[in-house]
Amino acid sequence: MSGLLTRYQALIAAGELHPDAEQAAAGARLAHLQEQLENPPTPGLFARLRGQHPPPPHGVYLWGGVGRGKSMLMDLFHDTLAIAEKRRAHFHAFMLDVHARLREARKSEAGDPIPPVAAGIAKDLRVLAFDEMVVNNSADAMIMSRLFTALIRDHGIAVVTTSNRAPDQLYKDGLNREHFLPFIALIEADFEVLALNGPQDYRLERLGGIAAWHTPLGEAATAQVREAFFRLTDYRPEDAANVPSAELDLGGGRMLHVPKSLKGVAVFSFKRLCGEARGAADYLAIAHAYHTVIVVGVPLLGAEMRNETARFVTLIDTLYEHKVKLFATAAAAPQDLYPAGGGGNGSGRFEFERSISRLIEMQSADYLALGHGQG
Repeated sequence: MSGLLTRYQALIAAGELHPDAEQAAAGARLAHLQEQLENPPTPGLFARLRGQHPPPPHGVYLWGGVGRGKSMLMDLFHDTLAIAEKRRAHFHAFMLDVHARLREARKSEAGDPIPPVAAGIAKDLRVLAFDEMVVNNSADAMIMSRLFTALIRDHGIAVVTTSNRAPDQLYKDGLNREHFLPFIALIEADFEVLALNGPQDYRLERLGGIAAWHTPLGEAATAQVREAFFRLTDYRPEDAANVPSAELDLGGGRMLHVPKSLKGVAVFSFKRLCGEARGAADYLAIAHAYHTVIVVGVPLLGAEMRNETARFVTLIDTLYEHKVKLFATAAAAPQDLYPAGGGGNGSGRFEFERSISRLIEMQSADYLALGHGQG
């Protein structure tokens, strides 16, 4: 039995994991890929004379809802793979590195920069393991097909990746998506696609009772949502200064800076989301890209903050409709966030009642257990 399967079964025996048929099947497939990588076939004499190499084994694309064990299986795969030529990376960090390499290549190369960049990445490498493949900007979408075709078919790199989305849902409704479709075709041809949508949400369990809404504003509330972020992303608190950021493509050439972005979790300030001129399309892009949004610094709302309140209502409607988990630090509980007095019937309090209802529901265990985008 492989080291991966031994470790996996030990986790079940210890009660840290629950028996899950889809998880077990994915673990077996990853163990098979390990065997192929650790004991590659030897090419025949004529193939060696012609410089031919055996084709790489098919990659694995693991997708499913939040907390279903995708990252855990990825860690087991990488940790127990007995070869040195391996690399595990968060997909967002990998693409930032790719774009930096492309900029350098364009300075020194007159032709297409993708082949030399792919060659540089593939040097002394046989397998790439990615956590959380998500595509939310056109710059990534435009190059991924050609880059990964070169890595897989020209350089023989096996790729293993996790994602919250099925392949055909990647970059859905994205700008110039037609340029991205060949990448989806590459996944379908060169990867084994496995779904992990079992009943157990381990990430939700790891929250350990941390509430979703924290008042009043202050260090205690901030500490709670910070802890939720670490538990949802498996990030270590001692690495807090190095949490990656992101640039979210809003379409039309507009980008939104996401101060903290990791494993489908985004952190924003209320001022960033609702204090600036934003519309429903911006919030829709956020809801598509992230399964969990943390908003810090929600103030008391009301008629004197009419624009900010209207944007907040639109934000909550959009997150609710796409079943995005919401954690927040706020000046008051949802039912007290928009004081009833001081504005009369035209103050907007009546219109805010729906948002109060939704904010209360979004804190419930039933809502938090729903999958991203699940109606």
